[in-house]
Amino acid sequence: MVKIRLTRIGAHKRPFYRVVVADSRARRDGPFIEIIGTYDPLKNPSEVKLDQEKVKLWMQRGAQPTHIVKKLLQRAGM
Repeated sequence: MVKIRLTRIGAHKRPFYRVVVADSRARRDGPFIEIIGTYDPLKNPSEVKLDQEKVKLWMQRGAQPTHIVKKLLQRAGM
């Protein structure tokens, strides 16, 4: 199954995440299919940037967002 999930790329105690499309069996920071956005929890308020067209395309293809990504999609107005 293909999932839309977060992968961490930030430094120690400085989290920064990419929103990626990846196989559900892959490691958290392992191989992914495509980058579709970013999430920066340290900014006040936290910043979510998503390519809405790509998100819609992958969800039409059957990709399932994780629980956290669902919340981020709602925050982004999708």
